[in-house]
Amino acid sequence: MRPHILVVEDDAVTREKLVGYFEREGYRVSAAGDGREMRALMVRESVSLIMLDINLPGEDGLLLTRELRAQSRVGIILVTGRSDAVDRIVGLEMGADDYVTKPFELRELLVRVKNLLWRISLAGNQPQDEGDDAVRFGPWRFDIPRRQLSKDGVPVRLTKAEYELLVAFVAHPGRVLSRERILSLISHRGDGPSDRTIDVLIRRLRGKMEPDPRDPQLFVTVHGEGYLFAAELQP
Repeated sequence: MRPHILVVEDDAVTREKLVGYFEREGYRVSAAGDGREMRALMVRESVSLIMLDINLPGEDGLLLTRELRAQSRVGIILVTGRSDAVDRIVGLEMGADDYVTKPFELRELLVRVKNLLWRISLAGNQPQDEGDDAVRFGPWRFDIPRRQLSKDGVPVRLTKAEYELLVAFVAHPGRVLSRERILSLISHRGDGPSDRTIDVLIRRLRGKMEPDPRDPQLFVTVHGEGYLFAAELQP
């Protein structure tokens, strides 16, 4: 079944542009102009991902994000203005998965949509044991849908970028991932994303998860190629 994308945007030109582009890319796409139309459509149909404009009439995108996240695990990408830095932070804290700033490149938005749908699919396909859909390796438990990591029951806090990086590794255990490949798998984008971005994130994960970060056993450097996630996932 094709993923169903819902575009919630009050500007008719932008709305039709997004609908047309993603339909041409093979997605099933619906559109709504405000929160009321969004709710009505979601009652009738199942939605995989929502592109949600922050500046909507009446209820804004931040309020709708909080409502959506309280009720479902649907993917949420916020569409914001360049001056809305505070709104972007608040939106992520309320449960949005990603954001894109206006004016945006449609190709960039497509990549973000593909990555988010991939992560949603990965979370939904994890083996379940009595309702537990977490991934386990060694003393670690990684609950992807709830974004929770713990070691022997003790929670370990991850930033959004660290969480996405760990999801990418868990999806490719025992495989060497180049820095370029890793960058394509995560939605985190700093100023001037580069190989250095990945090296910094790897170092942070090692500091949180390796017994001895100087002798990593989980996140192994493969010189000249990239990084390998060496953990053995438990069935």
